[in-house]
Amino acid sequence: MTKLFLILHVLAAIMAVGPVAVAASMFPPVLRSALAGPGEAAPVTTLRTLHRICRVYAGVGIAVVVFGFATASSMGVLDSAWLITSIALTFLAAVILIVLVLPRQESALEAVAGTGAGGGGTGGTEEAAAAPGTVKLDARTSVQLAMFTGVFNVLWATVTILMIVRPGSTTGG
Repeated sequence: MTKLFLILHVLAAIMAVGPVAVAASMFPPVLRSALAGPGEAAPVTTLRTLHRICRVYAGVGIAVVVFGFATASSMGVLDSAWLITSIALTFLAAVILIVLVLPRQESALEAVAGTGAGGGGTGGTEEAAAAPGTVKLDARTSVQLAMFTGVFNVLWATVTILMIVRPGSTTGG
């Protein structure tokens, strides 16, 4: 059963985290393109698609945690330092995605879509108005999104390395 859980855990990680990492990384440059050409539909459509990928696959990512705990439990390594560190880093990555990346993507998308459709906003490339309680959309928004996404990706890379090396294991280098 351990091998099945491990296979499902690894497949879930590849199929869920990979798309989020790529789509979230693509969002800031497309946002800059949308800000540079207000009124163009293509960047807004791409932003919608990228945001949807991030939202949907973030939810699917719960399977990674479920199969990870099942694997660790069947292997009897739930008390290992490398696993506890991986769990903490995974939790931190999830918080960054849920609290910092997805809401900013949504606010940016709403502001760009509103600006592109002739709705609220200035229509300029420098700044677009955002609804109260959302992120102010300007050039810094794409930089912040890129930074938060980069931290998210580094955390997942670190978790991946810990899962491969497994310090103290008999199979780890």
